[in-house]
Amino acid sequence: MTTTSAEPTTAPPSLPALAAGLVPLLRGNAARTEEDRRVAEENITALAEAGLLRLTVPRRFGGAEANLRTFLEVSSELARGCGSTAWVATLVNVCNWITGLFPERAQREVWGDDPGARVCGVLAPTATSRAVEGGLVVTGRWGFASGCLHSQWAVLGVPVVDASGEQIDQGTALIPLTDLTIEDTWYVAGMRGTGSNTLVADEVFVPDHRIMSVTEGVEGVYPTEHKDETLYRSALVPVLALVLAGPQLGLARAGLELVTASLAKGKGISYTFYERAAESPSTQMQIAEAAQLIDTAALHMLRAADDIDTWAAKPEYMPLLTRARVRMDTGYVARRSREALDLLLSVQGAGSFAEANPMQRIWRDQETGSRHAVINPAISTELYGRALLGIEQQVTPLI
Repeated sequence: MTTTSAEPTTAPPSLPALAAGLVPLLRGNAARTEEDRRVAEENITALAEAGLLRLTVPRRFGGAEANLRTFLEVSSELARGCGSTAWVATLVNVCNWITGLFPERAQREVWGDDPGARVCGVLAPTATSRAVEGGLVVTGRWGFASGCLHSQWAVLGVPVVDASGEQIDQGTALIPLTDLTIEDTWYVAGMRGTGSNTLVADEVFVPDHRIMSVTEGVEGVYPTEHKDETLYRSALVPVLALVLAGPQLGLARAGLELVTASLAKGKGISYTFYERAAESPSTQMQIAEAAQLIDTAALHMLRAADDIDTWAAKPEYMPLLTRARVRMDTGYVARRSREALDLLLSVQGAGSFAEANPMQRIWRDQETGSRHAVINPAISTELYGRALLGIEQQVTPLI
């Protein structure tokens, strides 16, 4: 009788684990990314090789087709290393997801010959359109196009007009970067490495199959023929809002790691008798409160992600009240993450703002990224309150 023993197999690392493994590289390139005002190519290559820029590409084209929880776990890990890199990865992945909502024909134009193609985007309809046979001719300027320096396509907000020029809908147009120009306009205090420049179109023809209705999309009506793909049944605005929470959480975690490491080295408190700040009850309390705020942010973020994933698997669309709560959760993550970082800056002291200290870059990235219009905590709180009270008149259609 002969026996054979199977070789032990090791499961491949999860996508969040792959992201965590890249943190040292991203952290080492963070200053250069900021100085160059674009993500270091070494970072982009590493992300691409790990599959972390194809989280939301359909499996039909070799992508991961990962759910929202995985997406957010990846982006928050990346932000522990570099806020700008995490932001670009987030925007590329969410724009790839939007592309997955388009008809098969449009998707094939993006990924058919180049499965690694990346998409950036701006949904604000800062353009004019002219109806022609088979599509629209678009002229416009779209600012804050994060990831445009590393993408081959863009999804851009456009007014949809009829033959008389009257606007009949709001849409998003899928346009190759070869039809656009990039204006170098991104000169900012934080998230400087995102290269979120301005995209410009001058009389660009966009065929009908590469124009998607945002109005219908808000209600869950997407033109993709692949209705069995759960990821592409996710609620539009909740996805677009919540993905921005991942980098916020990761930046706060980066601050906590930096400050606790500094305290472990024996940092004192100036003008006190505390030679080791870690021995001070005030330090201990602030660190604990910061950690709790970060945990609170994570719980809200992942609950919202699970809501999106759960409803995507159902035959009915996520109801308005739950969508409004996801907007609220997104703003809440930003607020709690900022509060945590503020406490950590107080523990670290004025030295946090030395140019050589990574803490000041983390702070600037957090302060800038958390002011994205879709995150706005005051607006999201108002719209959630209206939804809870059953008030039909809302402050925005983007819920």
